[in-house]
Amino acid sequence: MTQKTISRDTFRNWLADGKELAVLDIRDPADVGYASPLFATNLPTERVTREIGRFVPRAVVRTVLADGGDGAAARLAKELDKAGRPNVFALEGGIPAWTAGGNDAPLPTFDTPGVDFSVAVRDEKNTPVISAEELKKLRDAGEDVVVIDTRTVLEFSRDHVPGAVSVPGAELVLRFKDVVPSEKTRVVVSCAGLPRAILGAQTLIDAKVPNQVSYLHDGTKGWTGAGLALETGKIRVYDEASAAALDFAREHIQALSANDHFPEIDIATARQWAADPDRTTYLLDVRAPEEFEKSHLDGTLSSEGGQLLGVAYRTIAVRGARVVLIDDLLGVRARTVAHWLQRRGYEIAILLVDFASSELSAVA
Repeated sequence: MTQKTISRDTFRNWLADGKELAVLDIRDPADVGYASPLFATNLPTERVTREIGRFVPRAVVRTVLADGGDGAAARLAKELDKAGRPNVFALEGGIPAWTAGGNDAPLPTFDTPGVDFSVAVRDEKNTPVISAEELKKLRDAGEDVVVIDTRTVLEFSRDHVPGAVSVPGAELVLRFKDVVPSEKTRVVVSCAGLPRAILGAQTLIDAKVPNQVSYLHDGTKGWTGAGLALETGKIRVYDEASAAALDFAREHIQALSANDHFPEIDIATARQWAADPDRTTYLLDVRAPEEFEKSHLDGTLSSEGGQLLGVAYRTIAVRGARVVLIDDLLGVRARTVAHWLQRRGYEIAILLVDFASSELSAVA
């Protein structure tokens, strides 16, 4: 083990010690896929030196770089040391060495895999499910049913169940009444597989919407697996919430968060936390990306709430960090995300901001 390289055993110990730790998988995104086996933030090699500050704000935080066994992590660790990040280390042998030894106990992960978490929620809550074949029969019979796709709009535009409407996960309660105006409509929540569909469906159920809600088993994957064709294009996407939708959201977010208790802080406190030399704090704006572009607080990150629900590790690279969720004054998205993230062990606070105030200006 060199000075800037840690062994497999040391890494195991660091993952278990409860102290602040950042883990960056620096392989190509095509190799990382859905983040297995570490379920850590993917920051490709060529972007590490210029973007590490976004993911690991404090330069003193222990940071482990995992490569594909090509030595890139050790090289970057030395470069970052010279650049003022003394606690960056390469995982010896990278991912190939980490996964070697198939007879070992299951490998620890940086974050809880989204599938594991959502399946645990499903099993605990008995979240209702419907298959692609069952959904098709309902539609063929002329039943009143709507499919809501909870992925990002970009993912939705690539492919989705025909007739589905795009409402990313954190927006579900906020936009629900506009997308599903009738209480008699049956609602099916979909994504590409399981995580965001299960959490989306259970969000609506926990929010006590009056409709019958279920998730589509395996989402678009299940749909094509049944021999059915997907639809493409940005066809049906949520719009600005109406007054009726806002009233509905205001009522039902109270049901969702009835047993949740998160501190609400002000902007000055958020700034103070972010400047704390002894603790990492993320200031994450969970509104829709277009809202962030229009107006946001300086120094905050756009982190679409629906993505945080299932793949928080894509943004939150430091385990043990405080997470401040920023939203508008209604706070529906922030409370939706907080409802699930705190169950994954994150320390959450909420910051509600009047983005229409003349005191705020957009930051490019």
